[in-house]
Amino acid sequence: MALHGVALVDKPAGMSSFSVVSRIRRAFRSVGVTKAGHTGTLDPLATGLLPVCVGEATKFAQRLLDSDKGYEATVKLGIATTTADAEGEVTDQRDATCSRADVDAALATFRGAISQTPPIYSALKIAGKPAYEYARAGKAVEMAARSVVIHSLDLTDLDAAAQTFDIEVRCSKGTYIRSLAVDIALALGTVGHLSSLRRTRTGGFDLAQARPLDDWMDVSDQVRTSWLLPTDALVADLPAIRLSDVEGIAIRQGKVIAGVPASEDVLDSMNNPARADGADMLLRMYDDVRGFLGLGALTRDGQLRAERLLSTHGG
Repeated sequence: MALHGVALVDKPAGMSSFSVVSRIRRAFRSVGVTKAGHTGTLDPLATGLLPVCVGEATKFAQRLLDSDKGYEATVKLGIATTTADAEGEVTDQRDATCSRADVDAALATFRGAISQTPPIYSALKIAGKPAYEYARAGKAVEMAARSVVIHSLDLTDLDAAAQTFDIEVRCSKGTYIRSLAVDIALALGTVGHLSSLRRTRTGGFDLAQARPLDDWMDVSDQVRTSWLLPTDALVADLPAIRLSDVEGIAIRQGKVIAGVPASEDVLDSMNNPARADGADMLLRMYDDVRGFLGLGALTRDGQLRAERLLSTHGG
């Protein structure tokens, strides 16, 4: 059976997410892995948690792309840059004399649902091209505002002399911490940029579980493989259903199974008032022969069909 799972990497500064994925893919090539992909880009400046899906696990990466994220960030007041971070050219400088009370008051206005304009130096596609390509070419382009949610935003340190402060952020997908840094500075009556960023959480994964990229590259195949988390860790938030061996075969053959008995946690989830009325329930599926099979959709009348499966031929 082909190898698949999740490598939790502590990304170093100065390297793109694509480069990290390429190195992880290369590290696992000797054990037959040909596919790898990340679950949410980190800018080269940023460090921290970058889950890399290996092999068949790439089929389930979207759930992490859609998940909440956590960050530790440092904001520098008084200086604006082209890229909204420390790597850009200075475009404006203003006085900044903000106190802890000032910053606390400003942060309070950014908690909850907010409208945010992504930075022009971003990978967002405009007419099929990343926005940063227009920016590098000196072409003006309008970035549409989007709604994001800041679940928590806390001040952890402030250097009044340097006019820098550290924050911890937990936010919805699509949130740009660079834009957040710029907007907070403007709310404080000055300009600013993001001077450092470290991702601490994505979905159910925490930075404490991650290993530095060099560690992943420097160990034996056996050790490296033992560090992989199982593929179903990507969907651990979903209820599980266990199938008989015969049902497992039928599901892998694309058949719909009728009269599937649901466990108590599945029934509780299906009856949750927050769910859309009549919507199918997404489940993790297992059998005793192959273990995790993939995701299935269960209707209210007990019809189970495959939604996304691990390959029966490996990958």
